[in-house]
Amino acid sequence: MNNNPSLIITSIAAPNSVLENYAKLCAQKNMNFILIGDVPSPVDFHIEGCRFYGIGDQKKLPFSIIERLPERHYSRKNIGYLLAAKSKWIVETDDDNLPLDSFWDDRVKNIRARVPAEKGWTNVYRYFSGANIWPRGFPLDLIQQPLQSLADVHEFNCPIQQGLANENPDVDAIYRMVSELPLNFGEHEPVALPAGNWCPFNSQNTTWFPEAYLLLYLPSYCSFRMTDIWRSFVAQRIAWTCNWPVLFHKATVWQERNVHNLMKDFADEIPGYLHNSAIVRALEALTLDNGAAHIGDNLIRCYETLIDLGVVGAEELPLVKAWVTDMQLAMNEA
Repeated sequence: MNNNPSLIITSIAAPNSVLENYAKLCAQKNMNFILIGDVPSPVDFHIEGCRFYGIGDQKKLPFSIIERLPERHYSRKNIGYLLAAKSKWIVETDDDNLPLDSFWDDRVKNIRARVPAEKGWTNVYRYFSGANIWPRGFPLDLIQQPLQSLADVHEFNCPIQQGLANENPDVDAIYRMVSELPLNFGEHEPVALPAGNWCPFNSQNTTWFPEAYLLLYLPSYCSFRMTDIWRSFVAQRIAWTCNWPVLFHKATVWQERNVHNLMKDFADEIPGYLHNSAIVRALEALTLDNGAAHIGDNLIRCYETLIDLGVVGAEELPLVKAWVTDMQLAMNEA
């Protein structure tokens, strides 16, 4: 794999216009397009300009994590991250998100942004919309809290950047059942969350730079609707040790959402409704080592904490350790 920027998607769909469009535009932009399949994926999948890895292809790769990753699970996206470990930057999305023109802009780490004036939970969506909207994973008992004011604009080093999604934003099942969609976000300036601020972010339009690649890890042994949300809490906590705010910026994709059973989504989100605040408190209480050199050890300690809380299964720990080894080796290959 070359060091061009990479786009990572996981999908079980047959070739379609969305994936074909990504392949075409990635080729024009000199980006790698890596598509990770799963058991239901078509065995003869092919799109020109798309590097597709079905289950059989994945099992031939030299990553120790592969034998432990469950099949039929979104966390197989981890394989795509490992394949892209040499990339200048990685952007990830899903197969029902369509890019706006701004999606193809070059990514930079140093961004001018505003920060909340106070610490604590921050409903970033509210800075970009006048609707009472909240991101999936935000504590339900806080959705009516007043919006914090923002401090003056400053430049920050942000190797993790969450872009929003128009039309069908990433909201929970409760919002979808009681509020109106579609919804488009406004053109607000970026917001950066430094240490002490929390907001869930997802895997649907997120940019990562190499120093943060170890934080890409998606857990397998937890609620399906929480895998990227709990990843985001771990990533935010460890980012504090590196003095990296997590950036949120305007929508650069719009979602034409795949068919979902909202009551099933609701059931899968219940562990988040019940435990997200406790997870954040436990992560905040951890004593972690400062600096990027300690991210791997800190990642393991964070997942040990989630296992102790009972929200992630004990089977996760060998996976996390294998991930740290695999990603460090993949990034350091000659």
